[in-house]
Amino acid sequence: MLELPDLRAVPLFDGLRDDQLQELLDGGDEVSIVPGEVLWLEGDRADHWWVVVDGSLELSRRIGREDVRVGRMDVPGRWAGGFRAWDEHGVYLATARGVAAGRVLRLPAERLHELADRWFPFAAHLVAGLYGTARSIEATARQRSGLVTLGTLAAGLAHEINNPAGAAARSADELERACEGLLETLRQMASSGLSAAQFADLDALRRELGPPTALPDPLETADREEELGDWLDRAGVERPWELAASLVSAGVDVEWLRKVSVATPGEALSPSLGWVARTVDVSSLLAEVRESTRRVFELVAGIKSYSQMDRASHQRVDLREGLESTLLVMGPRLRPGVTVVREWGSDVPLVDGMPGELNQVWTNLVDNAVDAMDGVGTLTVTTRADGDAAVVEIRDTGAGMSAEVQQRAFEAFFTTKGVGHGTGLGLDIAQRIVVDRHGGSIEVECRPGDTRFRVRLPVDGSDAMAP
Repeated sequence: MLELPDLRAVPLFDGLRDDQLQELLDGGDEVSIVPGEVLWLEGDRADHWWVVVDGSLELSRRIGREDVRVGRMDVPGRWAGGFRAWDEHGVYLATARGVAAGRVLRLPAERLHELADRWFPFAAHLVAGLYGTARSIEATARQRSGLVTLGTLAAGLAHEINNPAGAAARSADELERACEGLLETLRQMASSGLSAAQFADLDALRRELGPPTALPDPLETADREEELGDWLDRAGVERPWELAASLVSAGVDVEWLRKVSVATPGEALSPSLGWVARTVDVSSLLAEVRESTRRVFELVAGIKSYSQMDRASHQRVDLREGLESTLLVMGPRLRPGVTVVREWGSDVPLVDGMPGELNQVWTNLVDNAVDAMDGVGTLTVTTRADGDAAVVEIRDTGAGMSAEVQQRAFEAFFTTKGVGHGTGLGLDIAQRIVVDRHGGSIEVECRPGDTRFRVRLPVDGSDAMAP
């Protein structure tokens, strides 16, 4: 049974008189912490205030289809719940499960409200007002910030996906017409009396051609098309200038045309060359469709990796993979004036952590770097091994930060950006993810033209998931 000396040893109760501590004991009760047993459940009414006297609890939240550890209560005086003392709709924000045997003081929320009003009336009113106002402001601000950020990223990704998707759609339409032309030239070849042997010779010549590619010099392309067009026109080939463009892209020259004229003489020459040109077009369009769909697949795979939508929240993390997916998602912000330099260390180990949260850190640091450079400069992303840790460094060539800004960079709610700018994830939250959630460190080194944010993550951070 809890006694007065037990509460006197808890730092939270410093300043309370013995009679006040006795009222806490009389109004509450002792609950034993049993490893593995649940004391309260996320989402239930927060009807009680819980204070750790000794022992420890683990806090977890249900995110998606799994329970994610979000913190620990392992220091005497750590408390949770009791929200209904000031909010009739208050619920527990996490589930508490015993880790190390011990005891907690459990006090009904209405009793907490009564004692606070009697002992500290002004403070109780401040807490009630602060709780309601802060919750309302924070919820509204985070929702708005999240929607702005989501809208910005979604618009950029939609643009990124729209380009290859649109190219694939256009190529598919052109491919349909090219196939129709291919079938028409086959019909004309059959009507011209082309024999099977002659067709075999023609196909052998076609196979000598390379894949369709554009010449690097437009003037050279125009000259070669004019040369082939003149030859085709003199040979009486239909639509000579249309065929010339397709044939030049496959590397056709006049000598090759002469070989075809020998293999398919007379009326068969025109449909034969038309058939070759159509096969080149079909091959070119198929390559465009293949490249466009590959790009769409890469974008979807990158988004999937960035969001970690099909993976456990806590796992062994490849930092390079997370950084690459972040750069892909941030692609619209990086062009056209930002040059990205990747310096991946060859011996960087996997780290124990939560890739979804780390990707948020990378997003914030990259976004800050782009803003610092005003969209023009060099962004260098480096990974390297450092003893029993891995280091990620994000460097930009922007104007840098003043000494005051650098000193306050990791303060909560501090920002140099206007409303609607940035990712909505402050550096203080990035610091919490790195330091509190992963047991690492984050620091900034800055001078004009060279600002570096350096994140150090332990390879084994499984014991660092603090609240």
